[in-house]
Amino acid sequence: MRIGVFSDTHGFLHFIDKAMKVVEPVDLILHAGDISADADYIREAYNYRVYGVSGNCDTGSDYPGERLIQLEGKKILLTHGHAYRVKHGYERLLARAKDLSADAVVFGHTHCPENTRVGNVLIFNPGSLALPRCGTGRTFGVLEIRDEDIKSSIKEL
Repeated sequence: MRIGVFSDTHGFLHFIDKAMKVVEPVDLILHAGDISADADYIREAYNYRVYGVSGNCDTGSDYPGERLIQLEGKKILLTHGHAYRVKHGYERLLARAKDLSADAVVFGHTHCPENTRVGNVLIFNPGSLALPRCGTGRTFGVLEIRDEDIKSSIKEL
């Protein structure tokens, strides 16, 4: 299973369109918030199954703050990250992932890509397609679940 991962798109639909041309084909998309309406855009424009969450800029969104998604025998915690104060470290986020027995946690908020394993948990932030930080360009992610493993990569537009 191949999964496109976006976050912090902030309504910049033309960057989503560019990323979709690069990431396809995928089986589904994860959107880690800011702006959750962009997840709706991907679903409608590209006819993909999309799992999204609300971020700190998603006032009035109907999307949940986090989701635990089971795919191909793996549990992925999807959240924006602001409720876990990810700009100050990943301890709270990692504790939540461990509480849920998640194999991976996908988040955003910092606009900085992260692709790290802590023990047996993948900590994955695709960065931002709209407003990159940390000296990177516009980035998104790809997760591939196969052979009972999750492979992860960050891609730059």
